[in-house]
Amino acid sequence: MSTESMAWPSTTAESRPFIDQLHEWATTVDHKRLGILYIVYALVFLVIGGIEATVIRIQLIRPHNNFVSPQVFNRMFTMHGTTMIFFVVMPVLFGFANYLIPLMIGARDMAFPRLNAFSFWMTAFGGLLLYFSLVGANGLYGAGNAPDVGWFAYAPLTSQTFSLGHSTDFWTLALLVSGFGSIGTAINIVATILCLRCPGMTLAKMPLFAWLNLVMAGLVILAVSPLTAAQIRSLAEQLALHDVCLHEYFHRLLRSIDIGAISTPEKIQTADWPA
Repeated sequence: MSTESMAWPSTTAESRPFIDQLHEWATTVDHKRLGILYIVYALVFLVIGGIEATVIRIQLIRPHNNFVSPQVFNRMFTMHGTTMIFFVVMPVLFGFANYLIPLMIGARDMAFPRLNAFSFWMTAFGGLLLYFSLVGANGLYGAGNAPDVGWFAYAPLTSQTFSLGHSTDFWTLALLVSGFGSIGTAINIVATILCLRCPGMTLAKMPLFAWLNLVMAGLVILAVSPLTAAQIRSLAEQLALHDVCLHEYFHRLLRSIDIGAISTPEKIQTADWPA
C-alpha cells in the first residue's frame, strides 16, 4: 500500500477584481441581488432622511428658534417627506418582495427579470436626480437649491411666483422617473404571483406575505399611475414657464456688465416683491 499523500485540489475560491464584481451587481437580473440592492438603497436614503428629520426637529424644539432659516426649513421638509415615502418605504417593500416572493411561491425568478432590473435603476436614478438639485437646481440663477414646495407639491406653490429656478423641475423629474420604476416593479410582482406559482399552490394556499405584496403592488399601480400622469402635466407646465424665464434671464445677462449683478433666487424673490 502506497504511503504517498494525495494532493487534494484547493477549494478556496479566487477573489475576482472589484470592477468585475461591481459590473455583475450593476448588470444583474437576479431577483435576490436586486432585492438586496433595493434594501441597501432604501437604508442609504433612510440615513439621509433621518438627518433631514433631525434638522426639522431641532428647529421645532422651541419657539422662535433660528437653527435654520424658513427657506431651509421648507427645503428640509420637502426633501424629508419625498425621501421617506418614495425612496425609503417603497424601495424597502420592493426589496423584500423581490427577494422573498419567488422563493415563497416556488418560482425561479420574477416574471420579467429585465424589467425588474430596469425598474430598480429607474428608482435609483430618481433618487439621485432629486438630490442633484442641491447643486444644480437653479442652473444659471446661482447656487443649488433643493425643492421647497412641500413633498405634496400643491399648486400654486410649484409656480414661478413661489418657486424660482429649477428646483421644482428636479422634484417633478425625480418622481416621474421613480414612478416609472415603481409601476414596473408593481406590475412584475403582480405577474409573478398570479402566473408563476408552483403546481398545487392556489391563491388560497399562498403565504400571507405573498398576499400582502399582491395587494401592495395593486395599490402602487392604482396610486402611482395617476401621480405619474400628474407629474407629466406638471413637467410640461414647468417647461413652458421656464422657456419665458430663461429668455428673460439671458436678456438680462447680455445687458449686464457686472457679473455680480446676477442674483441668487432669494435675492431675486425679494427684489420682485413690491415694498
